[in-house]
Amino acid sequence: MLIGTYEHNIDSKCRVIIPAKFREELGEVFYATKGKDKTVMILSKEGWEKLGADIASKPSATVVKLRRFFFSSAVECRPDKQGRVLLSQALIEYAGLSKDVVINGAGSQVEIWDLARWKEYNCDLTDEEVYDIMASLDL
Repeated sequence: MLIGTYEHNIDSKCRVIIPAKFREELGEVFYATKGKDKTVMILSKEGWEKLGADIASKPSATVVKLRRFFFSSAVECRPDKQGRVLLSQALIEYAGLSKDVVINGAGSQVEIWDLARWKEYNCDLTDEEVYDIMASLDL
């Protein structure tokens, strides 16, 4: 399970360090694409294949937009010796990433957020909302 939060920077060549803990779980090759809430979503090869299979199993008329959303912006990632991966300009723009980013474990995937947006997002979530969501899921 991918857990934890790490702050990093995007360098001038559009590279970002993926924390070693995440790289161990993601494997030597993984995939980055558009994610929910204007994030960059990173999936292991297995997770990427599962997403593709899940989408392919649905009637095509209902998933055309989803296929385009995920696959048109996707990049294959192979970290260099420092653990950096290259993000496309399209992904950086989609997620509104500035130099300072947060890389979060989110269970089966990793999310890259702009640091300021991540702080704003977390300020908006109250303890009461967390408890209400947990109660609605019987957790």
